[in-house]
Amino acid sequence: MRNFRLLDCWKQGMDIVKLTYKLLETLPPSENYGLKSQMARAVVSMPSNIAEGCSRSSNKEVARFFEIAIGSAFELETQLIATESIGYFKQNDISLLVEKIQIFQRQTNAYRNKLI
Repeated sequence: MRNFRLLDCWKQGMDIVKLTYKLLETLPPSENYGLKSQMARAVVSMPSNIAEGCSRSSNKEVARFFEIAIGSAFELETQLIATESIGYFKQNDISLLVEKIQIFQRQTNAYRNKLI
């Protein structure tokens, strides 16, 4: 069993959760059950899957959960781009968050690659 709290990718994921939730507060109420809900699920899934993966006994299982976390990161990045194209956010509203998501993707993928 691994200690997920020590992993930089998990820490980065938790930072992204905080930043995303602050941004989600500014979405209109009409998106409470649409983009807002979907983005909240995706962002929480990122560090959650890392934590769950760390409970697994085989490297193959751990790697699979890290893959899922990466997928959630790509999902969130896409949703942020969508909110910009719809006009909810401007590029400068999401640029730092997208940068952090891309760092998360690279860190998580590097750790996953060590496992396989």
